[in-house]
Amino acid sequence: MADKTTVARPYARAAFEEARDARRLGPWSEALRTAAAVVQDPRVHRLLGNPAVSDAQLAQLVMDLAGPQLDEHGRNFVRTLVHNRRLACLPEISALFDRLKDEAEGVVDVTVTSAAPLGNAQRSALSAALERRLKRQVRLQCQTDPSLIGGAVLQAGDLVIDGSVRSRLDHIAYQLTA
Repeated sequence: MADKTTVARPYARAAFEEARDARRLGPWSEALRTAAAVVQDPRVHRLLGNPAVSDAQLAQLVMDLAGPQLDEHGRNFVRTLVHNRRLACLPEISALFDRLKDEAEGVVDVTVTSAAPLGNAQRSALSAALERRLKRQVRLQCQTDPSLIGGAVLQAGDLVIDGSVRSRLDHIAYQLTA
């Protein structure tokens, strides 16, 4: 069977194009996130592929549980996913949609792993520097890892900037033994 992300990609792209054309990226993102949470609920997840539950019943259940987050286009999208037996891919569709949305809006998530917690001033300065470097709006997500000894590791998608003391020590140790 194909990877769920591969199967989800065309659906996420179609949802994104519909939302972009209607200028409703935010509401679509929320609706997909809500519907994905519904599908991930173990009680609902057990019903996926159950022959005793019709497509219409399954679609109606998801739409009822998602509530008003789903407009008519969202409900049609859920019906299409149910009809094509792709409802289980909804969490991946939602994640891919959010990536497309962030790219269109010029937003990038940056994970900062530092040896010690960052203060508000440090976060602001780091965020401003990253916005200048990446030429995009930055959403910082901070973590701590004392094994870094000092410094920080920044990750934005495929870009990794390792300014940790541990990395420098590893590099020096490699040079000494090479």
